[in-house]
Amino acid sequence: MRKIVVAVALAVLIIAITVAYSALQIYREGRETATTTSTSIILQGVVLQGAGATFVYPQLSEWARIFQEKYGVQVNYQSVGSGAGQSMFFQKVVDFGCSDPPLSRDKWQQYKGSVLQVPWLFGPVVVVYNIPELPRSAVLRLDGVAIAKIYKGEIMYWDDDYIKNLNPDAAHLLPHKEIIAVYRSDSSGTTELFTTFLYKASGGVWPRELVGKSVSWPVEAVGRGVGGKGNEGVTQSVMQTPYSVGYVEWSYAIKNNLSIAAIKNAAGNFVLPTRETLEEALKNAKIPTTPLDDFSEILDSVIYAPGEKSYPILGPTHILLWKKYDDPKKAEALKLFLKWVAEEGYNHVIEGYIAPPQAVRELLIKAAGEIVSQ
Repeated sequence: MRKIVVAVALAVLIIAITVAYSALQIYREGRETATTTSTSIILQGVVLQGAGATFVYPQLSEWARIFQEKYGVQVNYQSVGSGAGQSMFFQKVVDFGCSDPPLSRDKWQQYKGSVLQVPWLFGPVVVVYNIPELPRSAVLRLDGVAIAKIYKGEIMYWDDDYIKNLNPDAAHLLPHKEIIAVYRSDSSGTTELFTTFLYKASGGVWPRELVGKSVSWPVEAVGRGVGGKGNEGVTQSVMQTPYSVGYVEWSYAIKNNLSIAAIKNAAGNFVLPTRETLEEALKNAKIPTTPLDDFSEILDSVIYAPGEKSYPILGPTHILLWKKYDDPKKAEALKLFLKWVAEEGYNHVIEGYIAPPQAVRELLIKAAGEIVSQ
């Protein structure tokens, strides 16, 4: 009889503990919901202004739409290029900037302790082409040497022996037509990613002085180059110009159904951008542990990265933020936006991008914790 009483008492105790735990969970969830609702009401009508890389624009537009529906905070973003975005950010024309390359070490040293940066989204730069004679089933294969020589003006025609040797199965389809090389006319992080790849992958054909957000394209001097503003401009130029080649962010190529070349990686394999080939390249990413740190080595760690399947032209877009903001509501709205991207936004990554490693999500949370209002 005593054993039965003990058993019943124990069962009652377990039930009581379970009920208490459930009640505590409901209380906590209720408090979180109430806090979120309260924050949303307080921030209703706040407008955040951003500017920078065209690379991130399609994804950021999608995030801004969902975020506004949930919290009533509007995120306006001007797709003006990484160079202009950095300039507008440091002039405090906008609340945040986006730049594909991180701040240079010199710039980071200048603003050390007052600026936060996080590589919050990754995506590949793809080489697109318009060769009417080449069917979509025949994927063009290119390496760093071929692309470098095209943009230097040294390879003139699509049936050049070097290109034909890279494409033995499609060599007979390559026409004797002049190649028109399309490049970014604005200061562009996409250009810095692309030229960094050319420098690393061309065996000395592409010199170090032609690496950057804005370069003097040798092909322009020989009359076979065309400039386009933004990823949008390069995309349109390639679409409208037969026998052209260009470089754009992957989502623009997907959206406009452009032909994408397979690029030779550091392991000697020709690869197309896929989730698998991008994740392989990301394994080597050198990501600091604080948003206040120097990120200037990250490009070198993911462009032309080792790995049998690594896609060789992969890069991040960094969000740039101030540690201190004059407007307390904007500070809170930015903190909320960063946390939302880290915890929910990456569930809404559109085609053409890849969500970053867990370390980056943690960096966004840390950045939110660093932001204060004066």
